[in-house]
Amino acid sequence: MAPPNAQARRPTLYDVAKLAGVSPSLVSLVLQNPDRVSEKRRAAVRSAIAELGYRPSRAATALASNRTKSIGLVIDDYRNLWFVDLLRGMESALTEHGYQVMLADSRPGENRIREAADGLLAMHVDGLVIAAEPAGTVLTGTGVPTLVAGWRNGVPAEVDLITNDDDAGGALAAEHLLGLGHTKIGHLTGAGGAAAHRRAGFEARARDSGADLRIAGDSGGTSEEDGYASACWLLDHHPETTAIFAANDTMALGAFGAIKARGRAVPADISVIGYDNSVLAKSRYLELTSVDNRSDLVGVEVAKVLLERIAGPSVSPQRRLIDPSLVVRGTTSRPAR
Repeated sequence: MAPPNAQARRPTLYDVAKLAGVSPSLVSLVLQNPDRVSEKRRAAVRSAIAELGYRPSRAATALASNRTKSIGLVIDDYRNLWFVDLLRGMESALTEHGYQVMLADSRPGENRIREAADGLLAMHVDGLVIAAEPAGTVLTGTGVPTLVAGWRNGVPAEVDLITNDDDAGGALAAEHLLGLGHTKIGHLTGAGGAAAHRRAGFEARARDSGADLRIAGDSGGTSEEDGYASACWLLDHHPETTAIFAANDTMALGAFGAIKARGRAVPADISVIGYDNSVLAKSRYLELTSVDNRSDLVGVEVAKVLLERIAGPSVSPQRRLIDPSLVVRGTTSRPAR
């Protein structure tokens, strides 16, 4: 008799096959390609798996199928809330196909991002998603389907790109403020690819209307601190500003701090719009008007294209833009003067 503290033997694929009354190869087929098995046999195998508490070995599955059922994702700033929705969307579409996402966070910089990608490739991922700058230098020679999520610089035409239509999103923000009657508007931006597209859409629409537009932070980052610093500069140099559009919700939070520090209020004195419609924007405390770029749908499309590429490497390169919408909350109103 085994001692009381001895660990119970882990159930094996053969135990599942015996309980389900099928062959071990059929159990393996249910785990890897269930659509090829009849519903009755699938149900028997899954019932046996549940009863035994069987957990498939990913290593064994990889050896049998030459796939690890894993996708690598490289990001460059874990603080950026855009990545949360991107990852959520990817996982929602990949889980039903038995894939998991392996994440690597890297600081910006060609070598650091390449190191992060190489680390994931060393774990034999079946596909790679680059959501970081600079993308062009890490997109060749990976040996697996590789695509880019979000606007990045230097993405070759032969590489899949799935991103938000940030030019349209910037235009939506401008139209909202112009519609409220604002003509003295500030924009907090950054040096990244997405920020550049948001600025382009916003600036084109605002200037077409004849608005007095001021840009701050176009060579910096897009963190809360960057938003605070840019808003401070904007309000000190252009105190007549009645509305601010921030390149993301995090920068908008920084703008709130700068506005409050100057004894002014949102939206009574200054209206504020963010971008991403993140958890910050939805907070009952902030109730931030924000452009919803549907980053979760970007993640879903990333997963779909990657699975298409894994199944058929000869599929033509994809360029997909996800349409944004504006969510109006309590931080925008007509100008006081």
